[in-house]
Amino acid sequence: MPMVAAGLISDDPTLMPIRRLFFESYRSVMEFGEESSPALAFEKDAFELTVEDVYDISYVIGRDLLKISSTGEEVSDLQFRIVRVLEMFETLVNKYNLSLEELKMERDNLKSELDRIIKESSSGQGTQTAGPNQLLVDLTDPNRPRFTMQELKEVLQERNQLKAQLMVAQEELQLYKSGILPQAEPAMVEVDLETPEATEHSPATTNHAKEEKTTIGKLFSFRRK
Repeated sequence: MPMVAAGLISDDPTLMPIRRLFFESYRSVMEFGEESSPALAFEKDAFELTVEDVYDISYVIGRDLLKISSTGEEVSDLQFRIVRVLEMFETLVNKYNLSLEELKMERDNLKSELDRIIKESSSGQGTQTAGPNQLLVDLTDPNRPRFTMQELKEVLQERNQLKAQLMVAQEELQLYKSGILPQAEPAMVEVDLETPEATEHSPATTNHAKEEKTTIGKLFSFRRK
C-alpha cells in the first residue's frame, strides 16, 4: 500500500469533514477516476465561498496530490500540512457565514420593529401597549419632544442663569439712568471702611445702599473683597 494511503486513510467517524473528504478523494480517484465539477469552487469570489466549496477545494487538492507521488515521507508530511490549512480555512468560512446570517437576521428584526413602531405611531394604537413608565412619541408630530430629561434640565438651568443676568443688567441700567450708580459706587467702597456710625444717617438710605451693593455684587464679585 502506498505511504499516503497508510498515513491518511482512516475510518474514524470523529474526524473533521475536511479530513474525511480528503480520504474520500483518495478512494474516489483510486476506484472511480477523476471528477472535474468540484474544481469550479476555485473560480468563486472569496466572500462567496461556502463550507461546501471548501470541501470541493479539499477534494481537488487531495486528488492532485495523489498525482505527484505516492511515495516518500516528504510528500506525506506535506499532505498533512495541507489538510490542516484546509481545516482552518473551513473554520474561517464557517464563522464568516454564521456571522453574515446573524447580521441579516438582526437587520430583519430591526426593520420589522421599526415598521411596527411607525405603524403604531401613525394609527394611535401604541398607547394601548405602553407601560406605566413608558412614553410613546408620534414621529410625525412636529411638536413631539426632542430632548431627554437631562437635556431639558440643562436647558432650563441655562435659561435661569441668563434670566438672572438679564435682571441684574436691567437693574444696573436703571441705576445708571437715575444717576445713582456713579455717585453711590465710591460710597460703597467707603461704607466697608468707615465706622458703622457714618452709615446710620437714615434707614432708607441704608437699605438702598445694601440693595445696590447686592445688585452690583452679582456682576462684579471682586468688589466684595
